[in-house]
Amino acid sequence: ENELVKILPKEILYRGSENAAEEAFLRETAPLLSACLSPQNELRYDADKAALRIRAQFRVQDLAGLGLEEAGAVLALGALLDYLQETQKQDLSHLQRLQVYSSSLHMTLDRATVKNLELTETLFEKKVQGSLLGVLDRTRTAMGARRLKQWLREPLNRLPEITARLDAVEQLTEAPLLANDLRESLKLIYDLERLAGRVACGNANARDMIALGRSLAALDALKTELTDCPDPLLHALEQQMDGLPALRRLIETAIVDDPPFSVREGGIILPGHSEELDALKASIADGQQWIAGLEAQERERTGIKNLKVGFNKVFGYYIEVSKSNLGSVPENYIRKQTLVGGERFITPELKEMESLVLNAESKINKLEYELFQQIRARVQDEIPSIQKSAGAVSALDVLLSFAEVAERLGYVKPLVDDGDVILIEKGRHPVIEQSIENGIFVSNDSYLDRREQSLLLITGPNMSGKSTYMRQTALIVLMAQIGSFVPAAQARIGLVDRIYTRIGASDNLSMGQSTFYVEMSELANILNTATERSLVILDEIGRGTSTYDGLAIAWAAAEALCGETRQVRTLFATHYHEMTVLPELRRGIRNYNVDVEESGDNVIFLHKIVPGSASRSYGIHVARLAGVPAPVLARAEEKLADFVERKDAERAAPDILQKRTAAGEAEAETQLSLFHFVPDPVLERLKALDLMEITPSAAIRILEELQEAARKN
Repeated sequence: ENELVKILPKEILYRGSENAAEEAFLRETAPLLSACLSPQNELRYDADKAALRIRAQFRVQDLAGLGLEEAGAVLALGALLDYLQETQKQDLSHLQRLQVYSSSLHMTLDRATVKNLELTETLFEKKVQGSLLGVLDRTRTAMGARRLKQWLREPLNRLPEITARLDAVEQLTEAPLLANDLRESLKLIYDLERLAGRVACGNANARDMIALGRSLAALDALKTELTDCPDPLLHALEQQMDGLPALRRLIETAIVDDPPFSVREGGIILPGHSEELDALKASIADGQQWIAGLEAQERERTGIKNLKVGFNKVFGYYIEVSKSNLGSVPENYIRKQTLVGGERFITPELKEMESLVLNAESKINKLEYELFQQIRARVQDEIPSIQKSAGAVSALDVLLSFAEVAERLGYVKPLVDDGDVILIEKGRHPVIEQSIENGIFVSNDSYLDRREQSLLLITGPNMSGKSTYMRQTALIVLMAQIGSFVPAAQARIGLVDRIYTRIGASDNLSMGQSTFYVEMSELANILNTATERSLVILDEIGRGTSTYDGLAIAWAAAEALCGETRQVRTLFATHYHEMTVLPELRRGIRNYNVDVEESGDNVIFLHKIVPGSASRSYGIHVARLAGVPAPVLARAEEKLADFVERKDAERAAPDILQKRTAAGEAEAETQLSLFHFVPDPVLERLKALDLMEITPSAAIRILEELQEAARKN
């Protein structure tokens, strides 16, 4: 499911005879993707036929050379090629590069993380503006825009590739004149990937050829600008680009600059490209000139001033005379068509010239189409080179986009290494800081490792910035591993293999899954699959059930993520203040909270993450900001005071219970009887507890006291 969410396919092929569980999974997943499910016949997945199709498509004798070692990959690719051949009914020769994808080469991002971090679209409005893509996208080409989306969904997890991208971005930021020249050249490049596809499928017209020719000229400029660039990645991209000078000259000398849309009606080929075509055009030049001069000649001969010579595809050439001038029509005019306002005629001489011109024009159009097909076939031979250039251009476009954003927004180059430390100084949320109109974004530091500080337990009021702080940490890590500079004063990122987020409330009512069930399902995925290389973001685990259930689950989850045998780098926000004792019980857990300044009844959220735990939640204050009616707020204040008083009473309960226990023991010594029941003080004390109100820490203390009393007895 996670891989499908990253790929976002429009259509999914699957074997129609697969087991019911797999088909059910696909049918559950498809709505999340807006994908069409296409069950396929079992015969399409024949192993021998699949291998034969692949060898024919890629012109190889051995599939091992393509990297297809798994039988499942062979069946899937063979079925896909067969399906494309059947549905497209055209040549697939442009599909010549096979890239074997492995999830181990990229950071794992599950569906919840892609959604919660708003990588390519906002959570609610589904818009690019307000997402990370909206901040980072300064690409100049359609290819670059698509590549940026791909990089966002597939961050790298191999240091050499990450470092190469970061070094290239650094080179571009340090050479602003070079970067500006490259961007100007990119503006002139059309969508080479789409053009190659149109050529291969036989759909490319003359305008596509002109676009290709101009793009190849811009490619030459790019190569020239990158020739002396010392950065290894930029140099490698330059080597992958091919301006195809011979093909470009062919297009420039063969096709007119502004060709018609249709390729079958002539007007495409330039003079000088074909002697045969030039001869045909010369042969009808006199006839066309005669027809062009016929109107003036006939007006003078007949005296009809508004006479005109025209042409349409149905009736050919004609002479049109208005009704008021029909009396002046010469005898050699032959009526051809009657109109509301006049008549159309033809003469024997015009008919003869029309036959000559139209026959020649038909031959010219046919020959131009044949010549155009030859040019298109020549382009088709260069599709692999065009596709390779397109890949290099798209990567360069994204790197330039990263450099431009870094320069404009003050991002810095992160250090990504194979250590376990995540250190961010004065980190900022890349999206939210751009949406602040008045004021400045409050930056925060982050530090995580896998020894002394692997889990940050973050408490504090709602709206104070806990979620923003956690999201910005995850986004900075992700940005570093796609090769982008990051919004911080300094950043060191110990390589992360997976980012998990459990944020917000959602349900799946169509599948009968409540909000709490979805929350627990996502938590289960994290606990079962997170590694010590992962980064986990947990926000308010356990809110969807009773207080004690939720607290117990949150407590156990924190212990599982920071245990004796496994310490996963985790940011854990919670309103359960009882959990703030965890740092005393587990190594690696640290308390942090969002700083708040109180002045009388006013509360100011400072949005600053500081060590220590929060003293209170300020929930009623947030309710006031949200517009909850005053009577409700007043009643809430009363109940809060009542709850605090009862909690204070609980703290004093051990002393009272100790006195009652002593009195019960004295009474038992003097009134022992077979027929008189003496209540057990331990049981009575347990019966007196209010399980819905007592806190876990108070319960633990009472149990310790009872256990100690039992030992003494």
